[in-house]
Amino acid sequence: MITRMSSLFLRTLREDPADAEVPSHKLLVRAGYVRRVAPGGYSWLPLGLRVLRNIERVVREEMEAMGAQEIQFPALLPREPYEKTGRWTEYGDALFRLKDRKGADYLLGPTHEELFALTVKGEYSSYKDYPVILYQIQTKYRDEARPRAGILRGREFVMKDSYSFDLDDDGLARSYGLHRDAYIKIFERLGLEYVIVAATSGAMGGSASEEFLAIAETGEDTYVRSTESGFAANVEAVVTPAPPARSLDGLPEAQVHHTPGTPTIATLVDYLNTKTGLGRTFTAADTLKNVMVKIRQPGEKEWEILGIGVPGDREVDQKRLEASLEPAEVALLEEADFTANPFLVKGYIGPKALQDNGVRYLVDPRIVTGTAWVTGADKADHHVVDLVAGRDFTPDGTVEAAEVREGDASPDGHGTLVAARGIEIGHIFQLGRKYTDAFEVDALGADSKPIRITMGSYGVGVSRLVAVVAEQYHDELGLVWPRSVAPADLHVVIAGKDESVFAGAEKLAAELDAAGVRVLLDDRKATPGVKFADAELIGVPTILVVGRGLAKGVVEVKDRASGERQEIPVDDAVTHLVKLVRS
Repeated sequence: MITRMSSLFLRTLREDPADAEVPSHKLLVRAGYVRRVAPGGYSWLPLGLRVLRNIERVVREEMEAMGAQEIQFPALLPREPYEKTGRWTEYGDALFRLKDRKGADYLLGPTHEELFALTVKGEYSSYKDYPVILYQIQTKYRDEARPRAGILRGREFVMKDSYSFDLDDDGLARSYGLHRDAYIKIFERLGLEYVIVAATSGAMGGSASEEFLAIAETGEDTYVRSTESGFAANVEAVVTPAPPARSLDGLPEAQVHHTPGTPTIATLVDYLNTKTGLGRTFTAADTLKNVMVKIRQPGEKEWEILGIGVPGDREVDQKRLEASLEPAEVALLEEADFTANPFLVKGYIGPKALQDNGVRYLVDPRIVTGTAWVTGADKADHHVVDLVAGRDFTPDGTVEAAEVREGDASPDGHGTLVAARGIEIGHIFQLGRKYTDAFEVDALGADSKPIRITMGSYGVGVSRLVAVVAEQYHDELGLVWPRSVAPADLHVVIAGKDESVFAGAEKLAAELDAAGVRVLLDDRKATPGVKFADAELIGVPTILVVGRGLAKGVVEVKDRASGERQEIPVDDAVTHLVKLVRS
């Protein structure tokens, strides 16, 4: 197929869009692949749609190879199935809700577990029908509070979601393994550098959960890995190793000290070390920081005040906290909340006032029985020293909320953690029976007794992958697509105004097209400088320059990634380029 740039619907830009922060956003807009329609909403122009379709093709081929069957659900969905599973409320503000002309509630689908479960229930009834794996490539909708980074985090996006249905947990494990292997093949075919990390299941539910993260400094996800083992996890899924409990025998009594002007950990530590005369040195790790939040369960109107205790040398990681408390909505207390609860003395909050007033108090797993802390005494300008967990206060439970840092011990007991950033490109879950229980999806067994089906859920962000590939494959001049997803195999640049040059380029393009090479032919009446700049920006992996050398019987082949140039005889060009493309 020859695509002529003289008629291609394309406008390249020389300046970065004002709202673009990451390379993929800048370059996909500048190269004419996508255009912004609304916050979090983008249209796909011809070249961009080709890349998207190429990625869809890779995904489809690997899904079909593992035995999955493609179906298609609507994006506009009724409320009732999501009400049944509780996700009509669990999704909160992230759900696009609307009413039809009769007042019935609908939503734009963020994910389709409910519909898949109901469809299988409606079609299959015998154990002989199982296992089955179904998938779709469908547009999804989520009302992101802060859509950013172009198509990396939008409100409308294309996703491949597949679902396995098995008779037992062993079958689920096999289906999970098939998907894991298929995802590895997909991402390797796309040429991505990625890691597989343990993850949380979130609103999806279920047990085993892994994320595939493309390595990128611009990524929103932080993951950690061990220096001495294969452990790797999204920070939200890191489980803090709890130290052993300590004996309470012989520990000093808790004492309240006047500590004026010490509402922060830094001012408190400085005061303890210079003004109290306690005869020992304190660090931030000796203090207990109490952060107050409020949470609201899906469908509830009332907020619950909750205390979070973490070692004072660590900050509360909001994403880890939210993951731990999901599906509850989490917010920091506002001034009105403190006014309504005068026992909360800002800067000096301690466990005693929380427990005396019935406020639930969750702590970091490091805060075990027998550990002594410096923390607020629930009175302005006062702290208590040597407040001992299990003796002077008893938490209501533990919570994974403290930040995970490089150098922390690996949860598997081997080595320490190092951190990096990535972009989520795939997520696989062993859902279990959450959805089949909700809809009573059973199969009649060989003994005529019902078997409750178990499910797996597996997603790939198809449209996001376009941006992810662009994040990993670009340079200072523009995009550098791997051949598996490029919008063309070959970009032919006609560098000259002579009719013989145009005729020679047209002849080469026609012969390459006949040989099955996808050709992008720049036949515009533009200057060579403009054409070369656009060729670099658009990023087709091989550039063929037909110019003055044609008179000497040669053309120039340039590798877009390496920048290497090679002159070859025009008579050998087709054979050379076909071999190059197919290799």
